[in-house]
Amino acid sequence: MAVIEQWATDEHRLGLQPILRRVWARRGQRLLAPVQPRYQWLYLVGFVRPLTGQTEWQWTSTVNVEVFTVVLNQFAQAVGAGSDKQILLVLDNAGWHTSATLTVPDGIHLHFLPPYTPELQPAERLWSLADAPLANRHFATLDALEEAHAQRCAQLQQQPDLIRRYTHYHWWSATA
Repeated sequence: MAVIEQWATDEHRLGLQPILRRVWARRGQRLLAPVQPRYQWLYLVGFVRPLTGQTEWQWTSTVNVEVFTVVLNQFAQAVGAGSDKQILLVLDNAGWHTSATLTVPDGIHLHFLPPYTPELQPAERLWSLADAPLANRHFATLDALEEAHAQRCAQLQQQPDLIRRYTHYHWWSATA
């Protein structure tokens, strides 16, 4: 009998455009966040298993059908999807997810959320956690940004309880 796991995925665009957030400061003091807006981007694809808090992260330079096919194949290999392990992957209706030319690896089954419902996507909740150490910081290059973010993703992989608290909705299955 095959094992069945439920996962969710989403893409997050990150770039040299700074992430600005409010911060606490003593009364009368002004904190400064150095910014130098530039328009270069990377994409982080996050996979999460809300039941356990397990995550997988992949960087891409763009998002399209070909790239998503490669990302799906790498994800399938990482989690061992195949005839003995079936993955039900919940995702949105982005064009590269729904394309007829998308090649889905064995063991992966796509389940699409209704249109315009990001609040139903558990993977959307990953971004506030992943972006926390990047807020109010300046990165000179995409490589520096990727390195800082990769460290944060590695830290999050070691905190499945935190991930589960953010992504395991009350209506999400408690058995797969």
